Amino acid sequence: MRLVQESDYRFRIDPCGGMRVPGVVFASRALLPDPAADKSLEQVANVATLPGVVEASYAMPDMHWGYGFPIGGVAATDVDAGGVVSPGGVGFDISCGVRLLAADLDRRELTEPAVRGLMDGLDAAIPRGMSHRAVWTLHDARQLREVLAEGARYAVQRHHGVPRDLERCEDTGAMAGADPGQVGERAVRRGLGQVGSLGSGNHFLEVQAVDRVYDERVAGAFGLRAGQVCVMIHCGSRGLGHQICTDYVRVMERAAGRFGITVPDRQLACTPVTSPEGRAYLGAMAAAANYARANRQLLAEAAGHVFDRITGRELALVYDISHNLAKLETHEVAGAARRLCVHRKGATRALPPGHPDLPADLHDTGQPVLIPGTMGTASYVLTGRAGGPAFASTCHGAGRALSRHQAAKVVRGQELRRRLEAGGIAVRGASWRGLAEETPEAYKDIDAVVDAAQGAGLCARVARLVPIGVVKG
Repeated sequence: MRLVQESDYRFRIDPCGGMRVPGVVFASRALLPDPAADKSLEQVANVATLPGVVEASYAMPDMHWGYGFPIGGVAATDVDAGGVVSPGGVGFDISCGVRLLAADLDRRELTEPAVRGLMDGLDAAIPRGMSHRAVWTLHDARQLREVLAEGARYAVQRHHGVPRDLERCEDTGAMAGADPGQVGERAVRRGLGQVGSLGSGNHFLEVQAVDRVYDERVAGAFGLRAGQVCVMIHCGSRGLGHQICTDYVRVMERAAGRFGITVPDRQLACTPVTSPEGRAYLGAMAAAANYARANRQLLAEAAGHVFDRITGRELALVYDISHNLAKLETHEVAGAARRLCVHRKGATRALPPGHPDLPADLHDTGQPVLIPGTMGTASYVLTGRAGGPAFASTCHGAGRALSRHQAAKVVRGQELRRRLEAGGIAVRGASWRGLAEETPEAYKDIDAVVDAAQGAGLCARVARLVPIGVVKG
């Protein structure tokens, strides 16, 4: 496999072996993975072998080794030409995503005692870690099925939010095609006690301030201004989504031979989108996406209560967007409109200005794209660009450079907390090991990742946010 540099931020893998399309990597040379330690370039080539794949197997600047697909991988298959859907192209944390809220509060108004009170309040109010404590206790599987069908809409209808929240959420809060009947019993059991909880790993709730505005017109439309206090929430579908992925990888492994499908990596197990297994997975995946949207809606409400109590100010939703989904979309391929199944795994949809799926007040700006960094580093708000490659997709974060095991050897959790707090960042963690695993040294340089994404034409910078305090699982 040979990597050919086409421009400063674009590399190509020409088809070889069973590849049906080329691989395309959007990155600077410094951001490329080390092939000796990270097999994600090999995974880009493997994804290019999927039946029905069109255009290219893409990878974003934050790419790293994942399950089947690289994290930061994007690939689309032609539904009407036998195109497949692969659970590995979505990942285990289905609809993991980011929600950004803006406060009517300037960083200069937030005193040190107020920061302490705010972080202590969020520490107590936000369930996280591996426990089943959650903001919302569902009565039974019937109520869970309603959440799976209606997502954030179900929460808002029950007064956990306001109607505007849905306008500023991907798919207006609920993904179409959800089929709770395709969600297995074990996934249901895992989901019953976790709606309204942050989880662990790289998930977080962070209080931030807008450090820099690159485009005042677009930032203003999003509801952002320099110096403003914000809250960013990063989490997904918890154990329910993980179990759905586990279940359907097994289903598709067993079924693939019936369709004459062979893949170079069993983690790419797949079946045609139109097959019974493909339709069932998409129905269960959409149900998990709706669970994730409801989850973030409830966590946002809990954070809003703390803000109101400590600061007397409200939080307003900027946007909520997922970065682990497969969506049926229409795109132009070779001059013709095609119905595609677009896999985005660790990649964010980035709709350009004028796209029909945008809310009316964002029609002229494009979609807010939310890119979290790490503890102690910046996060970004971007927007989609007209004519962007990779089916209107971009990166989803900084991207891991060290495994969790490696990161835990770099620093102890207690030492990391002292270091961050000495730098003015309040830290509330559920475990010392969890903090160490998420040390900033474990990730790529978020500024370099965003520079590459913009340089490749995937998106445009709108604002840069810096952390004030973080709540970690």
